[in-house]
Amino acid sequence: MTVTLRVVLDQLVAPTSRDLAEASASLAQALVDTAPRGCDVAAITPAPGLPDDAGVTGLSAETRLSMRRRELAASWQLGVAPGIGRGLIHSPTALAPLVRHDRVNETHQIVVTLWDLRAWETPDELPRAEVLGTRALLSRIGKHADAVVVPSHAMAERLAEVAKAKLVAKVRVIGGAPAAGFRAPSDAVGRLRALDLPSSFVALAGGAAASDGLADAFAALASEWDGDVVVLDVPEGEEPAVVELASAAGVPEARVHARGALDQWDRAAVLSHAVAFIAASTRTDWPWRAVDALALSVPIVARDTAVHREVLADAAAFATESGLGAAVARALGEDAERLRVLAGDRAKGFAWAASADRVWALHAEL
Repeated sequence: MTVTLRVVLDQLVAPTSRDLAEASASLAQALVDTAPRGCDVAAITPAPGLPDDAGVTGLSAETRLSMRRRELAASWQLGVAPGIGRGLIHSPTALAPLVRHDRVNETHQIVVTLWDLRAWETPDELPRAEVLGTRALLSRIGKHADAVVVPSHAMAERLAEVAKAKLVAKVRVIGGAPAAGFRAPSDAVGRLRALDLPSSFVALAGGAAASDGLADAFAALASEWDGDVVVLDVPEGEEPAVVELASAAGVPEARVHARGALDQWDRAAVLSHAVAFIAASTRTDWPWRAVDALALSVPIVARDTAVHREVLADAAAFATESGLGAAVARALGEDAERLRVLAGDRAKGFAWAASADRVWALHAEL
C-alpha cells in the first residue's frame, strides 16, 4: 500500500510571495526525490491548478479544488475545507485545510509552516486586517494542526513567547534553503545590464519599515563605502522612501538602486556581483537573502540577532547598531576573503533535500 503525502502548493498557482513560491516548489521537488520506499507525493491546489512550468516533476496526483486561491484561503481560515479528503497533508506555508480531525483513527495529519512572526513582532508595520487575520489563523493552527514547522530555533523560542502552550508543544524546527539550483547564471553581466545596475556594489534587502534596518545600514555605508548600493526586495511603491532613507543617512541618491522582488536568476546575478551583503533586519524572520548570499560566497555583515547568529554562525561579521560601520569596514577590507570562504562553507548546511528528509521523518513520527 502506497502512502501519499499531499503538499499544499497554492503558491505555485497564485503566488503571494516569490520566496514562498520558490520554497514551495523546492521542497515539493525534494520530497518527491527523497520519498521513502512505498511513499509518493501529490499536490493540493486551488483553481485553475498547477501551470505547466510549476517546476515540480514526479507528483503522483493533483487534488485540484474548485475555488481560486483568495476564496480558498477565506474558506480554510473559517474551517471549511470541502473536497480535501483524508491523509497526510503538508503545507510549506501557514495556509492549510485546518479542520477538526482524528489523527490516530483516521490517519489524517495536517502540518503547517511559519516563516515569520511579523504580526506579533511588528504589527504597526502591517495593515490591521492582515494582523488580525494572521493572529486568527495562528489560533486555528494551535487547535487543528498536528505540527508546526518553523525554520530556526530562534523563531521557535520567539513563538513560545507569543503563542499558547498547546501550540508551542507542536513546534518542530526544519530550516529553509536557497531556491533549488540557485547559483550565479552564466549571463549575469547581461542581467545586470538589463536591470540597469552597476557591476560592483554593496547589497541590502528590505523596504522602508523600521524593522528592515535600512536606515542603520545606510548610515554605516555613508562612512565606509563610496560606491553604489543595491537594495533588493523593496515593496512596490516604497522605492522613493528607501532612497530618502539613504539620502538622510548621507548616501547620495544617485548611488542607490532600489529594486523589487527578483526571480532567482536575476537575484543570483545581482548577489554574485555584490562586494558584500548587509543583513540589516532585526526581525525573527527566516533570512532569505542572507542565505542566498551564503550560497554565492558573498561576505556578510549582519545585525547581531538570535536568528542571524543561528543561521549565519561564523560566516558573518556581526554588529549592533552602533558597530555596523566598523563591521562593514572589516567585511570590505581585511576580513573580506575570510568571510567569503566561511560563507561558502556555511552554505553547505542548507539544502532542500535535507529539509525534505526531516519532513518525511516528522510525518512518520506523527
